[in-house]
Amino acid sequence: MENKSWKGWLYLLPAILFLGVFMVYPLIDVFVYSFEEGYDFVSQTADGIGLYNYEYVLRDPYFMQAVQNTFILVAITVPASTLLALLISLGLSSIPRLRELFQTVYFLPYVTNTLAVGLVFMILFDKTDSAPGLINVILGLFRVEPIDFIDGPYWAKMLVLCLYTVWVVLPFKILVLTSALASVDETYYKAARVDGTSSWRIFRKVTLPMISPTMFYLIITGFIGAFKAYSDAVALFGEDLNLAEMNTIVGYVYEVLYDEAGGGYPSFASAAAIILFVIVLTITCINLLVSRKHVHY
Repeated sequence: MENKSWKGWLYLLPAILFLGVFMVYPLIDVFVYSFEEGYDFVSQTADGIGLYNYEYVLRDPYFMQAVQNTFILVAITVPASTLLALLISLGLSSIPRLRELFQTVYFLPYVTNTLAVGLVFMILFDKTDSAPGLINVILGLFRVEPIDFIDGPYWAKMLVLCLYTVWVVLPFKILVLTSALASVDETYYKAARVDGTSSWRIFRKVTLPMISPTMFYLIITGFIGAFKAYSDAVALFGEDLNLAEMNTIVGYVYEVLYDEAGGGYPSFASAAAIILFVIVLTITCINLLVSRKHVHY
């Protein structure tokens, strides 16, 4: 047994080294940077150790705007995309002959370049002096005044960002949920139908419990992915997200770290990154606690 144990650790050694070098060490390094006040990246020196970096970040209006945008994005897109993916997957499961074809069609946006999809959304929603945009043309049919979704009011820009995010993540969730639904044993459905159980009760008492591990996985990864959103906003509103009031926490970290005017502030960026890490960790722990009652393995 002892010999086999050593062999197991030997097989795991490359993965452990990889995770240690590229994940654990950078995380520890960022944690240390976040407490070093006045850190100079060139000379690798700091003025002292303290909580000033966190105080600065939490007082920065750009960071608070990024936190607000990120939480709104998470609160809207994760439930909406998961629910919509579930409904579409249930529809696909009811047409087994064309399931593969529709799965391919729905999966196409997932393999399409993010910036290309963002450009399409800009064409659909952008309002210019020469053209109101396709969405405004459709709204005009219902006598709705044209809305500048890209450079206009905050709610309009957030609406476009949420729609774009849902559109991007939907294909993967549909593919995973369709596979989960296909793996449910038909015996359970047959037994429920013999007892005269309604379709809605079958869905609640049979389908949902059987696919609950998959739903939990999609919710967890959805939260993490939404909190890391950045390229979606850039694709729609350009690189100056602070000016557009559409920055995210990851976008804030990137801009502070590579600030051209001041040469970059790694300590402030590290503090913001640690705050994001704590937020994601907290949300994940809450989901894990909730899953104990609602996820059936």
